[in-house]
Amino acid sequence: MSETTGGCLCGTVRYAITGAPLSVIYCHCESCRKHAGAPVVALAGYRRDQLRYTAGAPQVYASSAGVGRASCKACGTPLTWEGDGGEIGPMVEMLVGTLDRPEDFAPSCHIHYAERLTWFDVADDLPRYSKWHDDGEAPACHGPAR
Repeated sequence: MSETTGGCLCGTVRYAITGAPLSVIYCHCESCRKHAGAPVVALAGYRRDQLRYTAGAPQVYASSAGVGRASCKACGTPLTWEGDGGEIGPMVEMLVGTLDRPEDFAPSCHIHYAERLTWFDVADDLPRYSKWHDDGEAPACHGPAR
């Protein structure tokens, strides 16, 4: 199995993930935007048991019922979304920007597109889902809103 590594800006927190991600997505929800301080966030999702911290330990903030968001205690780098993955079990989604090779993790879709900032969009033709990408709903559109 392949291993993916990453960490925070200051290097206090380092992690390793075994295996391929279950998904790589753009999230436009308000909570992710606020956590990252960005107009959209790219996330690579894994089962929680695929992740291990190799240096330091992040602090986890309970951002809503059943959801935690980890960041470095030293430099503040946002690292994860953590919660229930349904049939998958406990999940962790790593912010792609914290991976050592983020260029290897291109998103396949957008979620929570209904919450997007109207002044920002990504110039791609990926499907955009109003909420989730795996609940059976058809995409709201492909490509930026016009």
